[in-house]
Amino acid sequence: MNRVAWLGAGSMGLPMAERVLAAGHDVTVWNRTPSRAEPLVAKGAALATTPAEAARNADVVVTMLADSKALGSVLTGSDGVVSTIAANAVLIEMSTIGPRALEHAATLLPGGTELLDAPVLGSVPQAQDGTLRIFVGGDPSTYDRCSELLASMGEPRHLGPLGSGAAMKLVVNSSLVSLMTTLGEALTLADALDLDQQLVLDILSDSPIGATVRSKRELLDSGRYPPRFRLALAAKDARIAVETAEALGCDPRVGRAARSWLEDAIEKDLGDLDYSSVIAFARDHRQAL
Repeated sequence: MNRVAWLGAGSMGLPMAERVLAAGHDVTVWNRTPSRAEPLVAKGAALATTPAEAARNADVVVTMLADSKALGSVLTGSDGVVSTIAANAVLIEMSTIGPRALEHAATLLPGGTELLDAPVLGSVPQAQDGTLRIFVGGDPSTYDRCSELLASMGEPRHLGPLGSGAAMKLVVNSSLVSLMTTLGEALTLADALDLDQQLVLDILSDSPIGATVRSKRELLDSGRYPPRFRLALAAKDARIAVETAEALGCDPRVGRAARSWLEDAIEKDLGDLDYSSVIAFARDHRQAL
């Protein structure tokens, strides 16, 4: 059993923390909006009023936050983690922030504190079922120390030194958002050609883009897009991927196009819906032209 400080009880963080608690770990949770953590507290977790309080005496501190700005505030802000984290504790950073932000976070930690980056692939259903794919970077011995805890949330895979997990998540997410916006453009073209949506989806389900179609077909058929992976977060991830690629001398033309679709959808107040709602935006956008 580990004493775990869990920081971030959002739509993904809450079910992930519930899995950790169910695995027998002693969990103390902090969330910027305390009421979001109430379901976890009802199951036996302790509630902390500050990140520092949560991290005090913890063996492992887990951060599952919206972005690098939120992480910086939690680590070094008033009552931040770095003021109380133990010298032999491990910080597991599970947010999607990119390698550069992770490198910066590493410089903020006191000497002796170990760090793993462990972003996840999957959305709310996988977080609830404990079937997330977890991309881990960091020292192998630190990974071994935390592998059982990570396994309570899904399938962890150690990819290499610190930053490897964050890098892999960028690669994966860059492909996911590009596929989703490509599907939006394909269905928009199908609309313009007066093709039946069900027939189009049947055909595309068996095409190279089939996994994307099958994962979102229920939402497409219903026309409703409850957030499994919020469009605003997908746009943030797309921005990080594009900026990282450009900084490394790559030319992410498709990535820039995908990012623009997501950002335009946010301007139409779709940011809190599932990122597949960009498909509905693309189809409506044609009608507005």
